[in-house]
Amino acid sequence: MAAQCSLSALFPIQSQLDNALDDAATQEEKEKLVYEYLEKADAREDLKIPDFHTGLEWLNTEGPLSLDKELDGKVVLLDFFTYCCINCMHILPDLHQLEERHSVKDGLVIVGVHSAKFPNEKVLDNIRSAVLRYDIRHPVVNDNEASLWHELEVSCWPTLVLLGPRGNLLFALVGEGHRDRLALFADGALRFYGTRGLLKTHSVGVKLYRDSLPPSILSFPGKVAVDQSNQRLVIADTGHHRILVASSTGELLHVIGGPERGKQDGDLSKASFNSPQGVAIKGDAVYVADTENHLIRKIDLSKRRVSTLAGVGAQGTDKEGGAMGPEQPISSPWDVVLGTACGAEDNVLWIAMAGTHQIWALFLADGKLPKGSESKAGTCVRWAGSGGEENRNNAYPHKAGFAQPSGLAPAPEEPWSCLFVADSESSTIRTLALKDGAVKHLVGGERDPLNLFAFGDVDGKGVDAKLQHPLGVTWAPEQKLLYVADSYNHKIKMVDPKTKQCTTLAGTGEAGDAVGPEFNKSHFNEPGGICVGDGGQLLYVADTNNHQIKVLDLESKTVSLFPILAECTDSALPKPLGPRKVPTLPKSAARKDTPPVAVSAGQTVCVSLTISLPEGAKLTKEALSCWALSAEGNEWLLDGQVMMGEIVDLSQPLRISTKLPPVLKEPGGKLSLTLNAWVYFCQEAGSACMMKAASFALPLRANAAPGDGEVAVTLAHAF
Repeated sequence: MAAQCSLSALFPIQSQLDNALDDAATQEEKEKLVYEYLEKADAREDLKIPDFHTGLEWLNTEGPLSLDKELDGKVVLLDFFTYCCINCMHILPDLHQLEERHSVKDGLVIVGVHSAKFPNEKVLDNIRSAVLRYDIRHPVVNDNEASLWHELEVSCWPTLVLLGPRGNLLFALVGEGHRDRLALFADGALRFYGTRGLLKTHSVGVKLYRDSLPPSILSFPGKVAVDQSNQRLVIADTGHHRILVASSTGELLHVIGGPERGKQDGDLSKASFNSPQGVAIKGDAVYVADTENHLIRKIDLSKRRVSTLAGVGAQGTDKEGGAMGPEQPISSPWDVVLGTACGAEDNVLWIAMAGTHQIWALFLADGKLPKGSESKAGTCVRWAGSGGEENRNNAYPHKAGFAQPSGLAPAPEEPWSCLFVADSESSTIRTLALKDGAVKHLVGGERDPLNLFAFGDVDGKGVDAKLQHPLGVTWAPEQKLLYVADSYNHKIKMVDPKTKQCTTLAGTGEAGDAVGPEFNKSHFNEPGGICVGDGGQLLYVADTNNHQIKVLDLESKTVSLFPILAECTDSALPKPLGPRKVPTLPKSAARKDTPPVAVSAGQTVCVSLTISLPEGAKLTKEALSCWALSAEGNEWLLDGQVMMGEIVDLSQPLRISTKLPPVLKEPGGKLSLTLNAWVYFCQEAGSACMMKAASFALPLRANAAPGDGEVAVTLAHAF
């Protein structure tokens, strides 16, 4: 591509406009300046960009889009982003606001151009998960080789590029924080080309992937925390914008928030969140990093109320802090943990402030800052990090630099006395001393503080070990080991902080959702949270893209699913989850095909299913095992319904009967039923509960003549 149709040709002429806009006093002056600029920019023939390359993968569309065809006659906003980038996340509300103001028929189309930083982000399935997780409702193209990025000489995530209706460059905005100017440019371009009759009102075939998804109990769970004293698990059900509190066997005790976004305090039945991530619990107090609300919230389970401890409900840019919590603007808190700062136990809530690349402290009681100054209860203050996005270690905490810290784990005991930090964008694990705030390197990354591209998947020591965008850490004091959710490597790793040795514990490195008896054959998909429980014997993992919580038993080396019942049994909960839905069949489910069975209209199909558990295992009473009979593709066989039932006793075969319609629409044709079973069981009392599933395909061969009586189908499966 010729240099004159890149951003380097646009910036000189746009810089004059930007300077003039900075000096303009009124909105009318700004709109006039934009109009005059567009008259000049549109007249240039050297600013037309090339079309999207053929063969690229598209999301949220019915097919590929072209600037010369589907997007012809549209003002097009290109959003160059990579889904790990917190700055890219910050502009999504700006894009949502723009989409609400201007429809495709108005002439505006937003196209996300995904230009990956990490190798894991080049995979279409992973981008699809991010599109769902961030509720992106416009077309997205996977420019996995960054072709358009290089052709336009883009150099920063995010970069917004506004095009005219013939694919000509108009404006570019680099970085975040340009909401007003973006609206000014988009509004001006639509008016300019609209008055000239150059905009077209045709649709562009937007088809949102989210509309085709089945419901699931969890949606992109971000973080998880254990309440050891009361045997409870707290889950940030991020995609459903809610917090779940469950018993150790999966019984839902509290459901707070969801399914829609919101930021309301008050009674548990009315409170709401927006993509919460980090959670911490002590007694009946649950602390929440309410990420996209830019708030720190507290759930008081005993009083059944939610309150705001820090943040003003909008993204802040302050990198110092020091105000009382509800008056202190903060930016994208990603994790929270309780800890100690030169005072009483658990007198501070540590915050991984991903949006400003810092570690903050919210004082729950009076305490001291690293250099000895006092801080009063309720104060929210920067503890470490300059605010620059760096991998910079330093004895002075305010001169150190983090890069999107996303996970925290306190190790208050000597000789550690530190916070372990999963610094995702530098792909490192760092330590932050609790006494003096010194920041040191532990594993991953490299020594150059400006190099945020030293990532990989290598076991090793210190800087020789390589991680890829780790999001979660947890400390096991009994074992003196740190466990890491190495998110983009789809692995769980362990680190010995004494030797700085990092090794793979579980996961193959390939995205998947397999569970089973061997760590090295288990699969994860971008796990984002991890915590240790049961005296250091269990690891609970928020397997984010699999919409699951997985349990790693460190003694038996097995991986199982944490069961979550579809209904909350807390009688005090005023907002039940509603009718039971068919659970999602995990990818790890055993799948069996049976020989075709000859049937006639009017007959009754009787299925007998024998289920066997491993020796010594028994059904988990607190978690409801169930079955579902469906007829995908020919739902009329079951009158459009899905039959469901409970599994409470395996000593006898499970018997399921369904009468076929009096007329079979396809005599001699291929019909089928599907029987799915979900079974929760434990090896012994107190151990982690496993969930296993099996799916049986039951093909039917329809006779032309009607019949009566029963047709028996016998099935068996051993878990």
